[in-house]
Amino acid sequence: MKVILTEKITKLGNIGDTVEVKTGYARNYLLPNNKAMRCTKENVALFEAKKAELVARHENAKKAAESKVDAVKNAKLHMIRQAGDTGQLYGSVSSRDIARALKEIAGVSVESAQVMLGSPIKSVGAFDTKIALHPDVIVDVKIYVAQTQDEIDALVAGKTLTFGTKKVEEESEPAKEEVKEAAASEEKSEEVAE
Repeated sequence: MKVILTEKITKLGNIGDTVEVKTGYARNYLLPNNKAMRCTKENVALFEAKKAELVARHENAKKAAESKVDAVKNAKLHMIRQAGDTGQLYGSVSSRDIARALKEIAGVSVESAQVMLGSPIKSVGAFDTKIALHPDVIVDVKIYVAQTQDEIDALVAGKTLTFGTKKVEEESEPAKEEVKEAAASEEKSEEVAE
């Protein structure tokens, strides 16, 4: 389906671009959210009449996003979560959690779709991500995930965390011996069977 974009959409086009998109994407997202209009003679004329207003709205939104950049950069995104002995989280930190933390900490309201996280965070550590306040205003942020505030302070200081690796190794050695004993008893039973 051919549509005329009424606002800039990342990886699709700028205001006024005529693009070909899948019908479902146009009907379910672009058209209901007033991000595009169908490409017809009437709509082309209507767009030309409204173009100056749409560009002005776009510039105002960009200025508003630029005013929030410092608040987002200075926000301390520290997530305290429960984790296992190896540093794996019981659950995860999603883009929704980051958007909620930005609202609570920095007072900046963003949608979870504006958090460019990729996949959810499932382990303890320091992670880089981006927040798209506007298609033209993207801010790099650092997220620290740990079990306690002391661990977060260590991560912020640039230290690496170790998680009871001796304990994990001690548990794994007896497990290896049990596997060896089980394999030896299977070999003996095979020899007896022959």
